[in-house]
This record gives sequence, structure tokens and C-alpha cells, in this order.
Amino acid sequence: MRSRMWGGTAAVVLGGLLVAGCGGGMKDTADGNEGQAGKAASGGYPVSVTDCTGARTTFSSAPKRIVTSNASSLELLLRLGAGDQVIGTGFPPGRGTLPGTLDAQAQKVKVLSQTVIPKEKLLGSGADLYIDTFASMGSMGGGMGDTPTPEEFEAAGIKHIYLKSTACAAQSKSPVTDLSAVEADITSLGAVTGTSARAKQLVAGMKEQVGAVQKAVGGTSQSARPTYFFFDYDAGTKQPSVTCNRQIANAVITLAGARNAFADCDGDYKQVGWEDVIARNPDWIQLGVRNRGGEAANKKAFDEAEQWLRSNPATKGLKAVKEGHFLRIGSEQTTIAGVENADTVEAIAKTLYPGKVA
Repeated sequence: MRSRMWGGTAAVVLGGLLVAGCGGGMKDTADGNEGQAGKAASGGYPVSVTDCTGARTTFSSAPKRIVTSNASSLELLLRLGAGDQVIGTGFPPGRGTLPGTLDAQAQKVKVLSQTVIPKEKLLGSGADLYIDTFASMGSMGGGMGDTPTPEEFEAAGIKHIYLKSTACAAQSKSPVTDLSAVEADITSLGAVTGTSARAKQLVAGMKEQVGAVQKAVGGTSQSARPTYFFFDYDAGTKQPSVTCNRQIANAVITLAGARNAFADCDGDYKQVGWEDVIARNPDWIQLGVRNRGGEAANKKAFDEAEQWLRSNPATKGLKAVKEGHFLRIGSEQTTIAGVENADTVEAIAKTLYPGKVA
């Protein structure tokens, strides 16, 4: 972190986040209500954030009417305590898919679309901020749906910012091997919404959790680390979609002490053939299943994914399949930016290194 003078006030630059002015503090809350713990004006304004190209958006105060593109940005706002500022979302979380009180809060948010929010509905939503998780994600064909132009956003009075850890992933110039981009997103959202103190808590918790895993397994040589394949069952089985080295999952897998079987693939996602998976013959396979909203439904989906691998002629001979080396960890917490990325690092490491990770 470095300081400089900007606009006559002390400024702090944190990656793509620029914060100016003096901020008030926030007394920590310990009532266990994570979604409300960050509710305080704990940041200074103006605040500027950048997009994937470096273009800057500046906030003179906290937004009051936020629309999120999907459940990941919504969940982050809820965890920050800014949920009451959200007036709508696309790709809503299913009932029961978020933990604890976050689920009840999420279900109160107006659903503007079950998928991509139509342009006219977004522009007419009354929002003063739109948080975009998709942007130029390579796997989305250069974007999601008919996105408004910068001029259209401006005419509607809507500022447009991104979850850069996902939206800018395909443009990264090097493999993603840590969660710094996710932590930067949390920090940026905290500054924008006036919940910086809560953002600091969340980031510190992630760092502590991942740090403990690194202390336990970080010294394992590359050759001794097991190879790991994220099987995106919900993306379809005819032609597998693999997570490449610019995707958050690559960082999660690496931090857990494993080697992504497709770490040599530059980008975020790529469709390959089953012959490519067979050639990698991974030591472990994560059954990538999206949260169905309940324990029984999730178990059924994981069972189906495992059975497909065991019965399919192309995959039943894989080392991981024959040895039953499966991990049942949800897709969202592995591939989408969020606090639970750290939980996934820990869960994978506990399975791959039994006894080493507390």
C-alpha cells in the first residue's frame, strides 16, 4: 500500500481502488448476524474503482439503490452488511443455497431476471449502481446478453462497476494462484458501500484460513502434489468444460496443495474432449455441482455426477474413479468470487492431506 496526495486530500491506493478523505470507525458486532455486522459508514469519500481496462468510476457517497448481476455479488454485499441497499438482482440464489441468515435476506431481494437482466429492465430499474460479475468473461462469449453502453448507463444515472476477479479473469496476463483479486473485490465493495471495516474483517478471516493451510501443506514439492480435476457436471457431460489457469478455481486448487489438471490452459474456461481428461488421468476429481437448495437435493446431484463418471466408458478407467477419489464440494464456492473460496481451500486440503490440516 502506498500514499500520495490527490485532490488536496490524503489518498490511499489499493490496486484498482482509490480512497480519499477521512473515514469513521465501526464498533465490531458479535451477534453472529454476518449480514448486518458491517452496517456502518466506515469509509471515506470520494472513492474510485477501476474496470478491466483501468477506466475509473468515482463515488462521492454510498450508493442507495444497487442492482447485482448475479448471486455472487449479491452475497458479498449481504456479507458486508449492505444488503438493504440492493433493490434487485439477476441469476438469483435459490432458496436455501446461501448459509444462515444470508438466505433469508437474499430471498427478500427483487428478482429482475432468472438469468441475464434484460437491458431495458436494468436501465429502468431505478438503480444508481450496477455490479457486474460477467463483463468480458471469455466463457461468456465476450459478455453476457445485451449489455447497456457506457452512454446508456450514464443517461439512466447508473454507475457500472465490476467484480474484477471474475469479470476480468480471461484478460489476466498470468495464472491466478492466490485469492488477492477476490480480496481486492471485497475491499473495493466495502469502500464503495461504506462498509470498509466489515470488508477488512472478511479479508482478514480469509487470509488467516488460507494461511493456516499454506503453513501445513505449502512446503509440499510440486511433484508430490496430487493432480486435480474440477468436473463441472452441470455444464454438461458430452464435452467437458474445464477450469483453466485464469479462473479462481485454479487459485483455490493451488492454495490447497494440488495441481490443476488443466493449469496449462490459458484463460478461464475451455471446452475439451474426454480424451484430454483421460490423458491427464487425475489423482482426484471434484464433483462440481451447483447448490440445489437442500442437503437431500445436493446429495442426489453429487450421486448422479459420481455415477456418471463410474459408468461412462470414457471415464470409468480413470485413476481417481477407480480409487474413489471424489470430493463433494459445490461449484459456486470454488469458481465464483466469495468469502467461501477460503473454505474450499481448506476443505480440499483436509481431504488431500489428512491429518496435516487442522
